[in-house]
Amino acid sequence: MTSVTPDTAAVHGTRLASGLGFAVASAVSFSLSGTLAVGLFASGWSPGAIVLVRVTLGALVVLPLGIAALRGDWGALRRNARLLVAYGVLAVAGAQFCYFSAIQYMQVGPALLIEYTAPAAVVGWMWARHGQRPGPVTLGGVAVAAAGLVLVLDVVSGAELSAPGVAWALAAMVGAATYFIINAKGDTGLPPLTLAAGGLVVGAVTLGILGATGLMPLTGSTAPAQYPTGQIPWWVALAVLGVVTAGMAYVTGIAAGRRLGSRLSSFVALLEVVCAIGFAWLVLHELPRPIQLLGGVLILAGVVAVQQGERTTARRDAGSAA
Repeated sequence: MTSVTPDTAAVHGTRLASGLGFAVASAVSFSLSGTLAVGLFASGWSPGAIVLVRVTLGALVVLPLGIAALRGDWGALRRNARLLVAYGVLAVAGAQFCYFSAIQYMQVGPALLIEYTAPAAVVGWMWARHGQRPGPVTLGGVAVAAAGLVLVLDVVSGAELSAPGVAWALAAMVGAATYFIINAKGDTGLPPLTLAAGGLVVGAVTLGILGATGLMPLTGSTAPAQYPTGQIPWWVALAVLGVVTAGMAYVTGIAAGRRLGSRLSSFVALLEVVCAIGFAWLVLHELPRPIQLLGGVLILAGVVAVQQGERTTARRDAGSAA
């Protein structure tokens, strides 16, 4: 019987610092993918082809590390086979495929906003499934971070939403929530590197099947990736997408989840949105508007509130158990 790393457990000192460091590294790594992909789109690559190559390269990079981390304990893979399949299908392949499907019907901003309601879903899941009731400060952080996302994604103007697009984006949200919840499972016997490798392998196979069956169009080009700041070889852009935005991002995200728990790590991951805007500003010359900058401040405030709320809840529970 498995359990989830208690989000209410006290997280102090170096564990907190390292967990936050891993979470920030994961968010920054993930955030770079959109900017890199824009240059590949301009040279003729389809979203499906980019994500397939990205996940496959990430799997090839992390797989040797994941095998070494097992230290010969192959039974851990058998015991967690269903967990690995769920992680690869939902958290890796599902989240990305559903997101790209959503933006076929709706704008990128609203689709991202729906997907990034995943942290709220994590809080609700941990409360309903494991009885980890969030405190008022945590709930306040949820509200502040959600308001910040609305401003960062600039959907306050009342953009029209497509029913199929909303459905695909909600499915992507389920995949993202699965990512945070499974990352926080600390008693599976699977090292973080092995979980990342297994998930990426399953995700790559799943995406390959979707491409082979025609459900996910696959087109590519050997033309250089084009950016306002210049161009780079297509293979360089893909290599960074695979090694940094897939391999490194998933490994550090899992390490963060093991140290911080699912709720806090999921909210720190909201920094991905802010970092993505920063990269777009530097590389694509897309200058954020003041309202988006205000949204970024609100997201950071929400992350801090959630962190303080988790620590307050941990002290309260520790006092009740004494």
